[in-house]
Amino acid sequence: MRLYAIGDVHGRLDLLSGMHRTIAAEIEHDKPADWRIIHLGDYVDRGPDSKGVIDFLIAAQQRDARIIALAGNHDIGFRDFLAMPAADGLFARYGGRETALSYGVAIDFADPVSVEQGWKNLVSAVPSAQKQFLHDLPYSVSFGDFFFCHAGVRPGIPLERQSHDDLIWVRTIFHDHPGLYEKVIVHGHTPQVEAELLPNRVNVDTGAFQSGRLTALVVDGADKRILTETV
Repeated sequence: MRLYAIGDVHGRLDLLSGMHRTIAAEIEHDKPADWRIIHLGDYVDRGPDSKGVIDFLIAAQQRDARIIALAGNHDIGFRDFLAMPAADGLFARYGGRETALSYGVAIDFADPVSVEQGWKNLVSAVPSAQKQFLHDLPYSVSFGDFFFCHAGVRPGIPLERQSHDDLIWVRTIFHDHPGLYEKVIVHGHTPQVEAELLPNRVNVDTGAFQSGRLTALVVDGADKRILTETV
């Protein structure tokens, strides 16, 4: 089975659609026996077209169940804001304005009146299919020797018992752990200039919303390589 793991998108529909075209061309040319495309979360916030990214992923999954989308902390932050507005939450502080604008809704998070009205407008503007998509996002998936999640795992805890919070938030204790895990952990969440390929983990977050570079890990048997989509 060939595996493609795509890093944090953050509203960059242009890069995501380009990456999918590249992957589709590879699959058509190489005809692997089976494949999966795994998105590692953070589809919204900061970039210009969060709505378009979610629409794209919903349509892609409807076409082929081998396309998987995992939860990122920003996606859960968006889901939580839709459930209850907070002017000081993750969504408000890190790109919620841009996300709301992609739905045609302007919110001034410094103004409580604007937050309340903007929340009502945003709840109305987000299609029910997108709300369901955010609600249903799984937190991890595993294939062969690889475990996929958004942020990482907590050392010393079996992979099947990792908390949802750690899977979308963990950083230092995971990054600093020198030992091997049960499987190689493939993740995003922490932007780097280049993808990190280490013995115990692979980080494919290259800060697409700012850098204009979306990165994916490709695993094909013993072969591992990096794909990069740029503008």
